[in-house]
Amino acid sequence: YSRTNTFWAPDVVQLANGTYVMYYCTCEGSSPLSTLGIAYADKPEGPYVNQGIILKSGYGGYNATVYPNAVDPCTFFDKEGRLWMVYGSYSGGIYILEMDTETGFPLPGQMNSGLGKKLLGGNHARIEAPYIMYSPDTDYYYLFLSFGGLGANDGYNIRVCRSKNPDGPYEDALGQNMIRCAGRPGTFFNDPDYAPYGVKLMGGYEFMAAEGDKNKITLAYRSPGHNSCYYDEETGRYFIVFHTRFANSGESFQVRVHQMYMNEAGWPVVSPLRYAGETPQPVDASLQGGSYKVLLHQRDINKVEHESKVITLNVDGTITGDHTGTWSCADGVNVTLTMDGLNYTGVMQTALDASQRMGVTCISALDENGAALWATRTYSNYK
Repeated sequence: YSRTNTFWAPDVVQLANGTYVMYYCTCEGSSPLSTLGIAYADKPEGPYVNQGIILKSGYGGYNATVYPNAVDPCTFFDKEGRLWMVYGSYSGGIYILEMDTETGFPLPGQMNSGLGKKLLGGNHARIEAPYIMYSPDTDYYYLFLSFGGLGANDGYNIRVCRSKNPDGPYEDALGQNMIRCAGRPGTFFNDPDYAPYGVKLMGGYEFMAAEGDKNKITLAYRSPGHNSCYYDEETGRYFIVFHTRFANSGESFQVRVHQMYMNEAGWPVVSPLRYAGETPQPVDASLQGGSYKVLLHQRDINKVEHESKVITLNVDGTITGDHTGTWSCADGVNVTLTMDGLNYTGVMQTALDASQRMGVTCISALDENGAALWATRTYSNYK
């Protein structure tokens, strides 16, 4: 093995006996030559004592088009109390292993010589950073993924698929089995092969300045990805945490937290705006209509940010402007739109528009194919 000091994307879980287990990984970087190990501690902040390597990848004779790069671990307990680890990056795809709830080590006798069960990917598809979250509201396991590359010009975007079982099979909004989501044999980083799979929650984007904005300076987000998620059992609220880069800012990045909701179709939708302590509550009818900046994330692996357009949600239920159609939100929460012939299902909430320094009505929805729509009510409505 080559020597490396490059540690990637660790994950920590607490076992029933109180022990904290850190799953760490090292990677050579230009190849899937990686190791994944575990360490124990009595406190989440450590110190951690190494317990050894549990997975290796990329060594002699290793078929990297089929088998995974042993990095990016995510461990979680399913609703039955079983412990799982999903992992993988590019190379042969995303795999899942069942783990021992007492030791945190993989259970013996699992398929693919102990690498586990394949969920998706292969032939060097640019898919990595798996994260699985269970929702008691929908009884689904949601597998979040990052498609594309993490660099500012490489198109990272966050997608999701779901299953009734922690180890799949996982499907997207079109009912496609994600095991078919891969590059074609003989290809390398061929994005068009797998871009049609998964529900795209966000990619690079920019809310453009609109007429009447108090602040017309805008910020273009690029390559949001490698997310984790959090379900708060006490409040029943969902959050997504991810890192993002920005246009014209090199490879500098920041971490973002957005609130997340479940739409009526049982898919997560992400608030267009950063979480600022808001509490979900119905939006009054007087604050629903008006002018909106609307942003369509589409289903591509976009290396350049998609830009918002302007529409008006009219009181008669029609949509006019750069896009046309109809809308309704009878309960102040669940919103439906038909726009340019596509049906969207989502949530209407209030969040902080930091650029305008005020709370605004916002919409997050998914079309029937699995692409996100974000919209924020413009400042001119509040004058």
